[in-house]
Amino acid sequence: MSAASDAAAAAGRYRPPSADRPRTITVLGATGSIGRNTLALVAERPELYRVEALTAQRNAAALAALARTHRARLAVVADPAAYRELAEALAGSGVEAAAGEAALLEAAARPAEWVMAGIVGMAGLAPTLAALERGAVVAIANKEPLVSAGPLVLETARRSGAVLLPVDSEHNAIFQALADNPIAAVERLVLTASGGPFRTWSLERMAAATPEQAVAHPNWSMGAKISVDSATMMNKGLEIIEAQRLFGVADETIEVVVHPQSIVHSLVAFTDGSFLAQLGAPDMRIPIAHALGWPGRLATGAPRLDLVAVGRLDFEPPDPARFPALELARRALRRGGAAPTILNAANEVAVAAFLARRIGFLDIVRTVESVLESLPDAPVGSLEAVTAFDREARRVAHALVEGGPPAGRRKER
Repeated sequence: MSAASDAAAAAGRYRPPSADRPRTITVLGATGSIGRNTLALVAERPELYRVEALTAQRNAAALAALARTHRARLAVVADPAAYRELAEALAGSGVEAAAGEAALLEAAARPAEWVMAGIVGMAGLAPTLAALERGAVVAIANKEPLVSAGPLVLETARRSGAVLLPVDSEHNAIFQALADNPIAAVERLVLTASGGPFRTWSLERMAAATPEQAVAHPNWSMGAKISVDSATMMNKGLEIIEAQRLFGVADETIEVVVHPQSIVHSLVAFTDGSFLAQLGAPDMRIPIAHALGWPGRLATGAPRLDLVAVGRLDFEPPDPARFPALELARRALRRGGAAPTILNAANEVAVAAFLARRIGFLDIVRTVESVLESLPDAPVGSLEAVTAFDREARRVAHALVEGGPPAGRRKER
């Protein structure tokens, strides 16, 4: 069984949200891009949803405004230093304010039927597990839990009866294309990649790329970290790991093709020669709406695709010389154990260093590879084990970034 087949089997136990039975929801990471898009969809159909809890890292003012607008019962900032601002902003609103790691876990554990896991980075792992442990429907938009702790996440969901719904546009597309078809009927999963802002750049140009150029994605509006991951194509490498864990297929059956228009979000090739694809405008509200309405469909104001206006759909293979992150992620997946945890942690550190202008663009993947090669494999069957490997990988990555360039690092001029 896979997370996708588990969700298909569970669909009969759930009803789509309706005015006479609104769905209670919690949004972890409410002030980020995913969280704001989720709540914008909720605002379009407020009779279908009741907001239990909203969380943010430290943006108290934005969180308070969202909590008031959506009449949340609880608002949590992970950073305790932001608590006073949050409490003052919510005074007299009837919304409970809280702060800190324990409060974040409480928000995830509150009795909401549906939880959006949208916290960027490893900070989202523990609250995602807390929501899964109580058997919630968890719409998973952050890659890190499945990449860093995939076996733990999947086992927690199976044990509790929780449902995982993929929100990443590529995995949501595969989930939709699979429908009720068994995984045994699948020949290949094809993940599409836009190619990012450097799809046609030479290695020489990429070596001198600035953070501003790296975050200027041609199709999607995303946060800085995921935009850089798109530029290196590490995001697609992480998605290979995520797809393997969500859909339970062998990694060699997962293919990546570059599709600059970002219209075909992914495809499933079946053993009879059929291909099924999910198409749509490059707008995250579409996969979020699919998860919000599951097992039904949510009518939204998201843009409609005009194929005549698009005119053409192009596909090309990724260049492994310019985008080595893809093969590096496959190596980590094949090694198993702590390797994906190490890959993810080192990438977070390296991307942050690039955004702070401490390393060059090509140094991101070089740094990740150096960390991956320097640390041993071991099982990661518990949150404590995942956290320990994550911490050690970050320590080694920071040492590389601060102590000297990996081989071939571009020197500052």
